[in-house]
Amino acid sequence: MFKVAPSVLSASFAKLETEIKAVVEAGADLIHLDVMDGVFVPNITFGPMIIQQMPRFEGVELDAHLMIINPEAHLQSFFEAKVDRIALHVESTTHLQRHLRLIRENHVKSAVALNPSTSLRDIEWVLEDLDMVVIMSVNPGFGGQKFIERMIYKVEEIKEMIIRKGLKVEIEVDGGVTPENAGSLKSAGMDIAVAGSAVFGKPDYAKAITALKEA
Repeated sequence: MFKVAPSVLSASFAKLETEIKAVVEAGADLIHLDVMDGVFVPNITFGPMIIQQMPRFEGVELDAHLMIINPEAHLQSFFEAKVDRIALHVESTTHLQRHLRLIRENHVKSAVALNPSTSLRDIEWVLEDLDMVVIMSVNPGFGGQKFIERMIYKVEEIKEMIIRKGLKVEIEVDGGVTPENAGSLKSAGMDIAVAGSAVFGKPDYAKAITALKEA
C-alpha cells in the first residue's frame, strides 16, 4: 500500500496545528509542505520559520517541496527547521547534484521534482543521489487542479528507470490525486500520493485517507 502525504496548502492556515494533528490521527504517513516564492511559481506560501513552529509526530515525516528559485541559498534554513525530506525542482537550479549531496550530508532525504513538461532524461544522471522523485501531475503553483492523465505513463517510465539501475528511490506523485486515479498510479509505480483537497477538502479526513489507500 502506498503512503499518503496530505498537503497543508489545502489546510486552514488559521488553525494549522489542529489541521496537521487531525490528518496525522486520520492516518497520514507524511505531511507535505509546499514552499512557494511567487517567482518560480505564481503563488507565495510559507518558509522555514513557519515550518519550525509546526507540530511533530513520531513516524510522520515533514516533506518539504521547494518551488523556489535558487533553493541552495535557503537549504541551511530548512536543515535548521528539521524537515525530513527536501525536494528541489530540476528547473530551479544549476548545480543540482551538488545540492542533493549537501542535503544527504545533513541527514535529510534528497528528492527532485519535475514539472509535467520536463523530461525524465533531465534527472537520469542524478538518480543515484536521490531518495525520492516527485512527479508533478499538475502545473505547480496552486492546489485543487485537475490531474494530467499522461503523467501515469511518466510514473511508469521513471519506475522502469529506477528498476533498471537497481536503485531504491521512492516515487511521489503530486497534484490531483484522487481515489479515482490512485489505483492506476499505484500500478504504475507510485509510492507516495500527495493529497491536498482530496483530504483537507473532505469532512472526514480518516475516510478520505482510507479511500485513497484502498483505491
